[in-house]
Amino acid sequence: MTFLYKADPARGEQWARLFAQKAPDLEFRVWPDVGDPAAIRYLAAWQPPEDPARTLPNLEVVFSVGAGIDQFDLSGVPAHVPVVRMIEPGIVEGMVEYVTQAVLTIHRDLFDYGLQQQERQWREMPVRAAASRRVGVLGLGVLGTAVLERLRLFGFPCAGWSRSPRTLDGIECYAGTESLDAFLARTDVLICLLPLTDATRGLLNAKLFAALPEGASIVNVGRGPQLNQDDLLAALASGQLQNAILDVTDPEPLPASHPLWTHARVRITPHIASATRPDTAVDVVLDNIRRHRAGQPMIGQIDRSRGY
Repeated sequence: MTFLYKADPARGEQWARLFAQKAPDLEFRVWPDVGDPAAIRYLAAWQPPEDPARTLPNLEVVFSVGAGIDQFDLSGVPAHVPVVRMIEPGIVEGMVEYVTQAVLTIHRDLFDYGLQQQERQWREMPVRAAASRRVGVLGLGVLGTAVLERLRLFGFPCAGWSRSPRTLDGIECYAGTESLDAFLARTDVLICLLPLTDATRGLLNAKLFAALPEGASIVNVGRGPQLNQDDLLAALASGQLQNAILDVTDPEPLPASHPLWTHARVRITPHIASATRPDTAVDVVLDNIRRHRAGQPMIGQIDRSRGY
């Protein structure tokens, strides 16, 4: 049996060394060095090859090397082949770090102090208690839950919204479209950690911004197509939104002339909020292979009907 890696070649070399140490009985190859296509049982990829059913006829599992699978064309992966997204400690820790610094940047008025620095003039601003700044996370998967658990330690009133009901200690949970407006109305800093699906594409728009309290801020660490960028600029201009921190845009990167690059109330980063760490990712993948061989559920296996 062979494991095939199809993503960044430099990371593939790291994966190869780790597989040699931890699973020497499993042949490891890096695309395009496929070897015998009929021997490949497992594929880890950012994007699978075209027509994998024909290219890799005995494929048993497809692993995403990232936390999302929206870059996959699921119609090309045979229905009987499970697709597993990456859930590993490196991704979770990175996301918690990024969102925590984003929320604290907003909470401690660093956008305003940055503008004052450019003017070379300080103006004192009152320090708000964390208990007065309500944080809300769209998406209560592994990443959203971890983010909320960390932020509530600072004293922020924390809430989360998800498609299906959830119960989390110390977190006010909302579920379903009928509760979305109530969730938004109590949220001063909105964090998007939803997967990209047909239902979430364009979700961060003028209607949603209007449901937030005036002067709210947003942090988008989901996917770029979830945000209507023109609506964001309009909401910032009107004061409905005060600040935005975006780790994802559409496209990535934005055109050089796009106004978000230079907007004083916007911070953009190049999709670096979290990244897969080869050492922990390989452990997670090997554990899922063991689960698959034993007929057990794999961690991160997606529900194709939901798209995540």
